[in-house]
Amino acid sequence: KFNRCRQNLPKTHWLDAANVGKVDTLIIEGYQPLLIAAKGHGTRKICRTNKYGFPIRYCLRTKIHKGFKTGDIVRAVVTKGKKIGTYVGRVATRKSGYFNISTKSGLVQGISHKYCQFIHRKDGYAYRH
Repeated sequence: KFNRCRQNLPKTHWLDAANVGKVDTLIIEGYQPLLIAAKGHGTRKICRTNKYGFPIRYCLRTKIHKGFKTGDIVRAVVTKGKKIGTYVGRVATRKSGYFNISTKSGLVQGISHKYCQFIHRKDGYAYRH
C-alpha cells in the first residue's frame, strides 16, 4: 500500500500485487488486466431436459469433432462462399464439421472445419480484457 500511495496509483488488487517489495517506479503499459473466469469442461448429462424435466435433446458421446471441441479459440480464414473473411472467436462444434464461431461482432454460423486453425485450446477458463 505504501508503494502504491507513493506513486499515486488507484487502489486495485493487481496494482497492490505489482508494488510488493522494493519498487522505485512502476511502468504500466495499460490499465486493462486480463480477466479470467472459471467455466468448467461441460457436463456429463446424457440428455437435456425442459423446465418440466422431460428429455428434449440428446447429447453426442464424443466431445471432439474434426479435431476441435466446443470452447476452443480459432481463426477461420474463409476464401469461398458468401461468408468470405477472417473470423476469430470461440467455436461451437457440430458432428457435420460445420462450426459456429462467436466473435466480438456476433455469431457466424456454418464455417467449415477446413478453414479453422487453433489459437488456443479449451482449458476450462474464459479470458477477456
